[in-house]
Amino acid sequence: MFLTLIAVFAAGFAGAGLAMALRFSFKALPKWIVPLFAGCAMIAATISTEYTWYNNTSDSLPEGMEVIATREHSAWWQPWSFVRPYTDGFIALDTASARDHAELPDVQLVNLYVYGRWAAITEVPMAVNCVEAQQMTLIDLPDLSPEALESANWVALREDDPLNAALCEGSTG
Repeated sequence: MFLTLIAVFAAGFAGAGLAMALRFSFKALPKWIVPLFAGCAMIAATISTEYTWYNNTSDSLPEGMEVIATREHSAWWQPWSFVRPYTDGFIALDTASARDHAELPDVQLVNLYVYGRWAAITEVPMAVNCVEAQQMTLIDLPDLSPEALESANWVALREDDPLNAALCEGSTG
């Protein structure tokens, strides 16, 4: 957030500098053009950082991380976002650390990472059973024993769920 603030201020100074150069070149330009250019440059820099955040963040993910879902954003105080919403969050699946449960071969243990613009990254350990088409978070589970997993609250894994498409495609479930 701090670097974004610095970038916005730098854009404001650049916009004001451009307007001042234009005023020196064309004497007929009014004084109010300097803050106008500064403000427009700051708004443009803010919009640019909002629209490029997803690409910059997803491109910097380590090897083995796969984006499986995105969240787009529109707001009334950002009217340009109604024309083209921007991505302000996504979920990445860590395929590199996905593993089968030692005692339950149908259960895969994976980590999901929830990224959000202006939010800390959240790690969500998951158990997925592709054969039974079920999933559950492992956050409140005390251990990964077969008894604990079998007695836990599993949730149906929808066919259109991105986790299903990323993990279970081609399975017998």
